Amino acid sequence: MPASRAPGSANVRRGRYVRIVTTTSPDVLVIGAGVSGLSTALSLLEAGLSVTIIAADPPHRTTSAVAGALWGPHLVGAQERVGRWAALTLDRLRELAADPATGIREIRGLVASMAGQAEPPEFTRGVGALTPCDRAALPAGYATGWEYSAPVVAMPVYLDYLLGELLRAGGQLHLGRRIATLGEAADRTSAQVIVNCSGIGARELVPDPELTPIRGQVVVTANPGITEFFVGEHDQPDQLTYFFPHAATVVLGGTQQPGSASTEPDPITADRIVRHCAAVEPRLGNAPILSHRVGLRPVRPLVRLEVQAIADGRHLVHNYGHGGAGVTLSWGCARAAADEVVRLLS
Repeated sequence: MPASRAPGSANVRRGRYVRIVTTTSPDVLVIGAGVSGLSTALSLLEAGLSVTIIAADPPHRTTSAVAGALWGPHLVGAQERVGRWAALTLDRLRELAADPATGIREIRGLVASMAGQAEPPEFTRGVGALTPCDRAALPAGYATGWEYSAPVVAMPVYLDYLLGELLRAGGQLHLGRRIATLGEAADRTSAQVIVNCSGIGARELVPDPELTPIRGQVVVTANPGITEFFVGEHDQPDQLTYFFPHAATVVLGGTQQPGSASTEPDPITADRIVRHCAAVEPRLGNAPILSHRVGLRPVRPLVRLEVQAIADGRHLVHNYGHGGAGVTLSWGCARAAADEVVRLLS
């Protein structure tokens, strides 16, 4: 992505941060620089507010950077509003897919089940038409399957795009030491509203004991010519095989390990991921491995998007707990959070 520049903010080039400065008194302070934090900050800027993001980690070191990422609600509470947030985000991602710089492409793929379920998985609801597959056309071991198209997002590229848009719109990013408490965040800003998009960090920051890390590990390989995605559901609900092509690379997964907080790649898990994906697409068995990624999905019974009053007439707006659907809910939740902020500042 070309370098982006905004007056008095950071320069970005190839995902590296050359210079970071802060604003003195933004209208809103956003905690977290993952996809939720960046999308929320952009929605606030679109509403005409001044915004600063503070974060311990740059976008490329957040859980968001590990995602595959295919649109579809996953590991997220079944609230009615989740469907609305997901639908709004789907529309936005499809609009953005017209610009190659976003890293978003609408491509076809296959979701298959070993259990032989009669209906497509819940995470495909709302995406559009699905076409049932003949069993003979499915990979070995799978009993049912459906073909459809959906946005697939190359997350490092997309995060660069979002950050570039933030800076061009006058938003600012401040990277520094990790904030220990929300009270500390309030002490560090005069902003009337703080938006908490801290992801799994909210477990200690809030603190929120309902937030559980679900460990995900992926393998990134060179792309041997794959153009369609694949998602395979196993007999056990916590097992999944998937691969998502992104131009020159493919992201292979995956894992769903509740309660595990290790962010170190496990070689045995990586080998299993590659073997399972190669059983579906043999070309992946010999594809050069480029990197290993691990992220902790922030799962809680319900997404937390709500207002909390703090001292001196100021407010917090929480926007976290998106599970494995951070990208899928990003724009819907961002706009909902921005609406709350605008209401508070009116």
